[in-house]
Amino acid sequence: METPEIDINKQFNWKRILIPVLLGVLASGFLLVRSLNEVKFVQTDQEEVGAYTWQDANDNGLVDSGDPEEFVPDPSGAYIKKSFKDMLADQRWTMYSFLALLGALLTVVIRDLGYMYRIRSLTDNAISWRKSFDVIMLWEFASALTPSVVGGSGVAIFILNREGINLGKSTATVFVTAMMDELFYIVTVPVVILIVGSADIFPESWVGGTGVFASVKPLFYAGYGFIVLLTTIIFLSIFFFPYGFKRLLMRLFTVKILRRWLRRATQVGEEIVISSEELKGKRMGYWIRPFIATMISWTARFFTLNFIFLAFISSFDHFVVYARQLVMWVIMLISPTPGSSGVAELALDSFFRDIIPTSIVLLLVTLLWRLLTYFPYLFLGVAVLPGWIRRTSKN
Repeated sequence: METPEIDINKQFNWKRILIPVLLGVLASGFLLVRSLNEVKFVQTDQEEVGAYTWQDANDNGLVDSGDPEEFVPDPSGAYIKKSFKDMLADQRWTMYSFLALLGALLTVVIRDLGYMYRIRSLTDNAISWRKSFDVIMLWEFASALTPSVVGGSGVAIFILNREGINLGKSTATVFVTAMMDELFYIVTVPVVILIVGSADIFPESWVGGTGVFASVKPLFYAGYGFIVLLTTIIFLSIFFFPYGFKRLLMRLFTVKILRRWLRRATQVGEEIVISSEELKGKRMGYWIRPFIATMISWTARFFTLNFIFLAFISSFDHFVVYARQLVMWVIMLISPTPGSSGVAELALDSFFRDIIPTSIVLLLVTLLWRLLTYFPYLFLGVAVLPGWIRRTSKN
């Protein structure tokens, strides 16, 4: 029996696209409004009298500004309730602050331009700058909607394939971008620790740590070791033992306790083989240019927070802030929440409370950081998606 032919244009006409786009806009707008109106308990300055007193309800020794159970009414207390919107309105903004935030915005642009150049280079310029913009925005959109531990790589293969890049090249491109991201991290971490020293980059405690991972240090080293191991396995599998790796995976996942994931393991093995065939014989320039773009993009990505700090603090150690972000990234990477929401905010509070002068400023830094690095991709993804679906329907 023949499979009926499907008219893609009918499947993806504007009427079918309109509802999910509207839902996406509403959801993104709701998240943004909720963030701006979220109420926190913040410490008052010396001249102001608060209305609440902090009590360590969970006995962790940390002030959880978003937990009402940690604060009891007290007319002479040291804490008050404020929303992020109120904090933004109360903050004294100077020209220096606006220039610093403009610098932060510029780092976001540089980050995305680097990603766009990398995707063009790895596809041998098969897609234009305009198309590469769509690809990166939708890739970031997918990453923002999925848990960080899952990521948007699976969606990225689909996006590239729909842009007319054959499945083999799409798969290989996504694998190479992942390897380059991890390689940047693997190389940068020891260099930065050597410059800064390990004593200044790990917080004494952090919200969310329990058991053996109550301290950040063992969690970081475990995560870093796993990244090194995984990157090494993928590198050897793609460039030296693709078929052997596929056979090993299939044998491993025929074990009874792992058999439920056999289909996915087989798919990963096939993707490794496809990527290996696609990447054979590539010249040195194919690897160098995208890796330079990767370094520029990730450096700009981490310096976004440095510029936000400059909007509120005139002097601090930029290398320490940069180094702590490298450590914090491991925690965000294993986050089970979409776009590391919640985990990112908790990590930022734990890692930088000794640098930020007041709790209000720390909360504002957290909000601005998410406004620049998370929310734009929700709105841009929703904006790009309908036109991209129409444009790529013929592929």
